[in-house]
Amino acid sequence: MRSVAIDIGNTGTKYGIFEGDALVEQGYFQEQEQLPEKLQSQQFNHAIVASVAANAQDIQQRLSVTGKFLELTAQTALPVSNLYKTPHTLGADRIAGAVGAHYFFPGRNCLVFDAGTCITHDFIDSGGNYHGGGISLGLTMKFKALHTFTGRLPLVQRVEKGFPLTGQSTEESILSGVLTGTVAELNGFIQAYTEKAADLVVILCGGDAGFFESKLKGRIFVIPELVLIGLHRILTHNV
Repeated sequence: MRSVAIDIGNTGTKYGIFEGDALVEQGYFQEQEQLPEKLQSQQFNHAIVASVAANAQDIQQRLSVTGKFLELTAQTALPVSNLYKTPHTLGADRIAGAVGAHYFFPGRNCLVFDAGTCITHDFIDSGGNYHGGGISLGLTMKFKALHTFTGRLPLVQRVEKGFPLTGQSTEESILSGVLTGTVAELNGFIQAYTEKAADLVVILCGGDAGFFESKLKGRIFVIPELVLIGLHRILTHNV
């Protein structure tokens, strides 16, 4: 079975091409109108699209799919139990990440951080029950918010390392507040969930996963393709 999984996010779109269960190719593009030629020129048995920002039907019209085209919605059958109180408001990328985590670590309690435009955390227990999580501002959004909603604070560019705990200038203080503060935020969630759930696995994905990888406490698994893998598992479950 040759299939494609497409994850339409707030700032760009990721795709993964699968041969059976193997992810053989993945890529990224920014505008839906720029759907890569390699996707439009191929024929797929099945396809799944998850979107938090756009209409999946636009993608469907430009793909050649002989079998099932699945748009991930609240009505889509899942290989896990969804205990979220308002499933119709749940971001498709969040549930896909949880499904991916359960696939990689069956029988384990999993905490998933997706660090992108927003930073989300999601908890799925060892029995495959998705409970929900939280949504917070991503790093870039925090820097922009400080500049936009104040009169004098500058727009500071993120640095990967060397930011201070105690800022001695306004720029350093912003770096400390955003970067050190967000690391502390995520470490706090890890500590809270570790006390709540034994044998916890912590997984990172998203564009800023690399920034957090070496700064969080405990053993962290970075799986950049987690959402794509989760989407493919959902597609397989439905096919």
